[in-house]
Amino acid sequence: MLSIPASRPNAYTGSPLDRASGRREDTEFIAACAASPEALYVPVWRSRSLMRGVEEGRPEALLLSPAAAEAVRMAGGPWAFLGFWEGRPVFAVDCSAAEDPLPLLPEGFGAFTDLRAVAGLLPAGEASVLAHARGLMHWRVRHRFCGVCGGVCEPRSAGNAMACTACGAQHFPRTDPAVIMLVTDGARALLGHSVRFPNSTMYSTLAGFVEPGESLEEAVRREVAEEVGVAVGEVHYHSSQPWPFPASIMLGFHAEALSDAITIDPEELRDARWFSRDEIRNHERHGFGLPRADSIARRLIEDWLESA
Repeated sequence: MLSIPASRPNAYTGSPLDRASGRREDTEFIAACAASPEALYVPVWRSRSLMRGVEEGRPEALLLSPAAAEAVRMAGGPWAFLGFWEGRPVFAVDCSAAEDPLPLLPEGFGAFTDLRAVAGLLPAGEASVLAHARGLMHWRVRHRFCGVCGGVCEPRSAGNAMACTACGAQHFPRTDPAVIMLVTDGARALLGHSVRFPNSTMYSTLAGFVEPGESLEEAVRREVAEEVGVAVGEVHYHSSQPWPFPASIMLGFHAEALSDAITIDPEELRDARWFSRDEIRNHERHGFGLPRADSIARRLIEDWLESA
Protein backbone atom coordinates (compact mmCIF):
# COMPACT_ATOMS: atom_id res chain seq x y z
CA MET A 1 0.00 0.00 0.00
CA LEU A 2 1.46 3.33 -1.07
CA SER A 3 1.12 6.42 1.10
CA ILE A 4 -1.33 8.93 -0.39
CA PRO A 5 -0.25 12.52 0.32
CA ALA A 6 -2.69 15.24 1.27
CA SER A 7 -3.67 17.18 -1.83
CA ARG A 8 -4.32 20.46 0.01
CA PRO A 9 -4.64 21.80 3.55
CA ASN A 10 -7.62 20.80 5.66
CA ALA A 11 -10.19 23.30 6.93
CA TYR A 12 -9.28 25.10 10.19
CA THR A 13 -5.55 24.69 9.49
CA GLY A 14 -3.13 27.36 8.30
CA SER A 15 -3.55 29.74 11.20
CA PRO A 16 -2.15 33.23 10.49
CA LEU A 17 -1.55 33.81 14.21
CA ASP A 18 1.77 34.15 15.96
CA ARG A 19 0.58 32.73 19.28
CA ALA A 20 3.41 34.49 21.18
CA SER A 21 3.09 31.86 23.90
CA GLY A 22 6.30 33.06 25.56
CA ARG A 23 4.66 36.40 26.39
CA ARG A 24 1.46 35.10 28.01
CA GLU A 25 2.85 35.36 31.56
CA ASP A 26 3.84 39.01 31.09
CA THR A 27 0.79 40.75 32.55
CA GLU A 28 1.98 44.24 31.66
CA PHE A 29 2.58 43.20 28.07
CA ILE A 30 -0.88 41.59 27.82
CA ALA A 31 -2.53 44.65 29.38
CA ALA A 32 -0.79 46.89 26.84
CA CYS A 33 -1.97 44.64 24.01
CA ALA A 34 -5.56 44.75 25.31
CA ALA A 35 -5.41 48.55 25.55
CA SER A 36 -3.99 48.96 22.05
CA PRO A 37 -6.36 50.62 19.55
CA GLU A 38 -5.05 48.06 17.04
CA ALA A 39 -6.33 45.11 19.09
CA LEU A 40 -8.91 42.77 17.59
CA TYR A 41 -11.49 40.75 19.51
CA VAL A 42 -13.08 37.48 18.34
CA PRO A 43 -16.49 37.21 20.03
CA VAL A 44 -17.98 33.80 20.80
CA TRP A 45 -21.61 33.44 21.82
CA ARG A 46 -22.78 30.00 22.93
CA SER A 47 -20.20 28.35 20.64
CA ARG A 48 -21.20 30.51 17.66
CA SER A 49 -19.01 32.96 15.77
CA LEU A 50 -19.81 36.47 14.54
CA MET A 51 -20.05 36.75 10.76
CA ARG A 52 -21.76 38.63 8.00
CA GLY A 53 -22.69 37.61 4.46
CA VAL A 54 -23.80 34.12 5.52
CA GLU A 55 -27.22 34.27 3.86
CA GLU A 56 -25.62 35.50 0.64
CA GLY A 57 -23.20 32.57 0.63
CA ARG A 58 -20.19 34.86 1.13
CA PRO A 59 -19.44 34.57 4.86
CA GLU A 60 -16.88 36.87 6.40
CA ALA A 61 -15.55 36.77 9.95
CA LEU A 62 -16.20 39.90 11.99
CA LEU A 63 -13.57 40.89 14.52
CA LEU A 64 -14.31 43.72 16.92
CA SER A 65 -12.35 46.84 17.74
CA PRO A 66 -11.65 47.47 21.44
CA ALA A 67 -14.49 50.01 21.54
CA ALA A 68 -17.00 47.63 19.96
CA ALA A 69 -15.79 44.76 22.12
CA GLU A 70 -16.20 46.67 25.37
CA ALA A 71 -19.98 46.15 25.41
CA VAL A 72 -19.74 42.37 25.01
CA ARG A 73 -16.90 42.20 27.54
CA MET A 74 -19.23 43.78 30.06
CA ALA A 75 -21.28 40.57 29.87
CA GLY A 76 -18.61 39.20 32.20
CA GLY A 77 -17.52 36.15 30.22
CA PRO A 78 -13.98 34.82 29.94
CA TRP A 79 -11.42 36.20 27.55
CA ALA A 80 -8.01 35.04 26.34
CA PHE A 81 -5.06 36.27 24.31
CA LEU A 82 -4.78 34.32 21.05
CA GLY A 83 -1.69 35.95 19.55
CA PHE A 84 -0.81 38.41 16.79
CA TRP A 85 -2.35 38.66 13.34
CA GLU A 86 -0.19 40.75 11.03
CA GLY A 87 1.20 42.52 14.08
CA ARG A 88 -2.17 43.22 15.71
CA PRO A 89 -2.98 41.58 19.07
CA VAL A 90 -5.98 39.26 18.92
CA PHE A 91 -8.18 38.24 21.85
CA ALA A 92 -11.13 35.87 22.16
CA VAL A 93 -14.04 37.00 24.32
CA ASP A 94 -17.06 34.95 25.34
CA CYS A 95 -20.39 36.77 25.58
CA SER A 96 -22.62 33.76 26.24
CA ALA A 97 -24.04 35.33 29.42
CA ALA A 98 -25.97 37.80 27.26
CA GLU A 99 -29.35 36.50 26.11
CA ASP A 100 -28.87 38.38 22.84
CA PRO A 101 -25.51 40.03 22.25
CA LEU A 102 -26.41 41.65 18.93
CA PRO A 103 -28.05 44.73 20.52
CA LEU A 104 -24.71 45.32 22.27
CA LEU A 105 -23.00 45.69 18.90
CA PRO A 106 -23.30 48.39 16.22
CA GLU A 107 -26.50 48.06 14.19
CA GLY A 108 -26.34 45.63 11.29
CA PHE A 109 -23.18 44.04 12.60
CA GLY A 110 -23.79 40.53 11.31
CA ALA A 111 -25.06 37.51 13.25
CA PHE A 112 -23.70 34.64 15.32
CA THR A 113 -23.45 31.47 13.22
CA ASP A 114 -22.29 27.90 13.70
CA LEU A 115 -18.80 27.85 12.22
CA ARG A 116 -19.20 24.33 10.85
CA ALA A 117 -22.01 25.47 8.57
CA VAL A 118 -19.81 27.87 6.61
CA ALA A 119 -16.17 26.96 7.25
CA GLY A 120 -15.70 25.68 3.71
CA LEU A 121 -16.61 29.13 2.39
CA LEU A 122 -14.41 31.17 4.72
CA PRO A 123 -10.80 32.09 3.93
CA ALA A 124 -8.52 29.54 5.59
CA GLY A 125 -7.02 32.04 8.03
CA GLU A 126 -10.40 33.28 9.22
CA ALA A 127 -11.75 29.77 9.75
CA SER A 128 -8.67 28.84 11.76
CA VAL A 129 -8.87 31.89 14.04
CA LEU A 130 -12.59 31.41 14.67
CA ALA A 131 -12.02 27.73 15.47
CA HIS A 132 -9.18 28.61 17.85
CA ALA A 133 -11.38 31.11 19.70
CA ARG A 134 -14.34 28.74 19.82
CA GLY A 135 -12.35 25.84 21.23
CA LEU A 136 -10.57 27.91 23.87
CA MET A 137 -13.74 29.67 25.04
CA HIS A 138 -15.61 26.36 25.23
CA TRP A 139 -12.93 25.08 27.60
CA ARG A 140 -12.87 28.26 29.68
CA VAL A 141 -16.64 28.37 30.17
CA ARG A 142 -16.69 24.73 31.30
CA HIS A 143 -13.59 24.76 33.49
CA ARG A 144 -14.47 27.14 36.29
CA PHE A 145 -13.86 24.55 39.01
CA CYS A 146 -10.89 22.33 39.81
CA GLY A 147 -11.08 18.69 38.76
CA VAL A 148 -8.80 17.75 41.67
CA CYS A 149 -10.50 19.35 44.68
CA GLY A 150 -13.55 21.19 43.33
CA GLY A 151 -12.17 24.63 44.22
CA VAL A 152 -12.73 27.76 42.18
CA CYS A 153 -10.29 28.24 39.30
CA GLU A 154 -8.99 31.55 38.04
CA PRO A 155 -7.31 32.33 34.71
CA ARG A 156 -3.57 32.33 34.18
CA SER A 157 -1.33 32.77 31.17
CA ALA A 158 -3.55 35.42 29.59
CA GLY A 159 -6.55 33.11 29.73
CA ASN A 160 -4.78 30.10 28.24
CA ALA A 161 -4.59 28.20 31.54
CA MET A 162 -6.46 27.95 34.84
CA ALA A 163 -5.20 27.61 38.40
CA CYS A 164 -7.13 26.35 41.40
CA THR A 165 -7.37 28.93 44.16
CA ALA A 166 -7.69 26.16 46.77
CA CYS A 167 -5.10 23.50 45.97
CA GLY A 168 -3.01 25.31 43.35
CA ALA A 169 -3.46 22.68 40.62
CA GLN A 170 -2.70 23.92 37.12
CA HIS A 171 -5.18 23.14 34.32
CA PHE A 172 -4.66 23.51 30.59
CA PRO A 173 -6.99 23.24 27.60
CA ARG A 174 -7.55 19.65 26.56
CA THR A 175 -7.38 18.36 23.02
CA ASP A 176 -8.56 14.79 22.57
CA PRO A 177 -6.76 12.85 19.81
CA ALA A 178 -9.06 10.95 17.49
CA VAL A 179 -8.03 8.72 14.60
CA ILE A 180 -10.07 8.84 11.41
CA MET A 181 -9.31 6.38 8.66
CA LEU A 182 -10.30 5.34 5.18
CA VAL A 183 -9.94 1.57 4.96
CA THR A 184 -9.33 0.29 1.43
CA ASP A 185 -8.52 -2.97 -0.33
CA GLY A 186 -7.02 -1.32 -3.41
CA ALA A 187 -10.13 -1.10 -5.57
CA ARG A 188 -12.75 -0.45 -2.88
CA ALA A 189 -13.20 1.76 0.17
CA LEU A 190 -15.07 0.87 3.34
CA LEU A 191 -17.60 3.47 4.51
CA GLY A 192 -20.07 3.38 7.37
CA HIS A 193 -23.44 4.95 8.15
CA SER A 194 -23.34 6.18 11.74
CA VAL A 195 -26.18 5.79 14.24
CA ARG A 196 -25.59 9.48 15.06
CA PHE A 197 -27.12 10.47 11.71
CA PRO A 198 -30.35 8.43 11.47
CA ASN A 199 -32.04 10.90 9.12
CA SER A 200 -29.07 11.17 6.77
CA THR A 201 -27.89 9.06 3.84
CA MET A 202 -24.26 9.90 4.60
CA TYR A 203 -21.62 7.19 4.50
CA SER A 204 -18.28 8.24 5.93
CA THR A 205 -14.91 7.02 7.12
CA LEU A 206 -14.55 5.24 10.44
CA ALA A 207 -13.20 7.11 13.47
CA GLY A 208 -12.64 6.84 17.19
CA PHE A 209 -10.71 8.25 20.12
CA VAL A 210 -7.22 7.12 21.05
CA GLU A 211 -7.12 5.24 24.34
CA PRO A 212 -4.42 5.58 27.04
CA GLY A 213 -1.22 3.68 26.27
CA GLU A 214 -2.15 3.21 22.62
CA SER A 215 -0.23 4.22 19.51
CA LEU A 216 -2.09 5.87 16.66
CA GLU A 217 -1.65 2.82 14.42
CA GLU A 218 -2.97 0.57 17.18
CA ALA A 219 -5.96 2.84 17.62
CA VAL A 220 -6.73 2.63 13.89
CA ARG A 221 -6.63 -1.18 13.91
CA ARG A 222 -8.66 -1.47 17.11
CA GLU A 223 -11.39 0.93 16.04
CA VAL A 224 -11.82 -0.73 12.64
CA ALA A 225 -11.96 -4.18 14.24
CA GLU A 226 -14.50 -3.01 16.83
CA GLU A 227 -16.78 -1.18 14.42
CA VAL A 228 -16.80 -3.44 11.37
CA GLY A 229 -14.78 -6.57 12.24
CA VAL A 230 -12.23 -5.99 9.45
CA ALA A 231 -8.55 -6.71 10.05
CA VAL A 232 -6.14 -3.90 9.11
CA GLY A 233 -2.48 -4.22 8.09
CA GLU A 234 -0.48 -1.19 6.94
CA VAL A 235 -1.50 2.22 8.23
CA HIS A 236 -0.26 5.41 6.57
CA TYR A 237 -0.59 8.92 7.97
CA HIS A 238 -2.34 11.42 5.69
CA SER A 239 -2.91 14.71 7.56
CA SER A 240 -4.49 16.24 10.65
CA GLN A 241 -7.31 18.68 11.30
CA PRO A 242 -8.18 20.71 14.40
CA TRP A 243 -11.78 19.94 15.32
CA PRO A 244 -12.73 22.15 18.28
CA PHE A 245 -16.34 20.92 18.31
CA PRO A 246 -15.74 20.86 21.19
CA ALA A 247 -12.12 19.75 21.74
CA SER A 248 -10.56 17.23 19.37
CA ILE A 249 -7.83 16.92 16.79
CA MET A 250 -8.52 14.51 13.96
CA LEU A 251 -5.52 12.43 12.85
CA GLY A 252 -6.18 11.10 9.39
CA PHE A 253 -4.94 7.80 7.94
CA HIS A 254 -5.34 5.45 5.01
CA ALA A 255 -5.42 1.83 6.13
CA GLU A 256 -5.03 -1.44 4.20
CA ALA A 257 -7.69 -4.08 4.77
CA LEU A 258 -6.52 -7.68 5.31
CA SER A 259 -10.08 -9.06 5.29
CA ASP A 260 -13.37 -7.93 3.77
CA ALA A 261 -16.15 -9.61 5.76
CA ILE A 262 -18.12 -6.96 7.67
CA THR A 263 -19.61 -7.41 11.13
CA ILE A 264 -20.96 -4.07 12.33
CA ASP A 265 -21.20 -2.84 15.88
CA PRO A 266 -24.89 -1.80 16.05
CA GLU A 267 -24.17 0.72 18.78
CA GLU A 268 -21.86 2.61 16.42
CA LEU A 269 -23.14 1.95 12.91
CA ARG A 270 -26.44 1.38 11.15
CA ASP A 271 -24.65 -0.01 8.10
CA ALA A 272 -21.21 -0.40 6.50
CA ARG A 273 -20.33 -1.33 2.93
CA TRP A 274 -17.52 -1.60 0.44
CA PHE A 275 -17.81 0.96 -2.36
CA SER A 276 -16.01 1.15 -5.68
CA ARG A 277 -14.48 4.38 -6.91
CA ASP A 278 -17.26 4.70 -9.49
CA GLU A 279 -19.95 4.35 -6.82
CA ILE A 280 -18.31 7.01 -4.66
CA ARG A 281 -17.79 9.41 -7.56
CA ASN A 282 -21.47 9.00 -8.46
CA HIS A 283 -22.74 8.68 -4.90
CA GLU A 284 -25.93 10.70 -5.45
CA ARG A 285 -26.97 8.41 -8.30
CA HIS A 286 -26.36 5.45 -6.01
CA GLY A 287 -28.48 6.92 -3.24
CA PHE A 288 -25.99 7.94 -0.56
CA GLY A 289 -24.14 11.05 0.57
CA LEU A 290 -20.56 11.83 1.51
CA PRO A 291 -19.13 13.79 4.47
CA ARG A 292 -19.21 17.57 4.48
CA ALA A 293 -16.69 19.37 2.32
CA ASP A 294 -14.77 20.92 5.24
CA SER A 295 -14.09 17.55 6.92
CA ILE A 296 -10.91 15.52 6.86
CA ALA A 297 -13.13 12.50 6.16
CA ARG A 298 -14.03 14.00 2.79
CA ARG A 299 -10.38 14.78 2.09
CA LEU A 300 -9.34 11.19 2.81
CA ILE A 301 -11.96 9.93 0.38
CA GLU A 302 -11.19 12.45 -2.36
CA ASP A 303 -7.44 11.91 -2.22
CA TRP A 304 -7.95 8.14 -2.47
CA LEU A 305 -10.23 8.64 -5.49
CA GLU A 306 -7.58 10.74 -7.22
CA SER A 307 -4.77 8.31 -6.44
CA ALA A 308 -5.91 5.75 -9.03
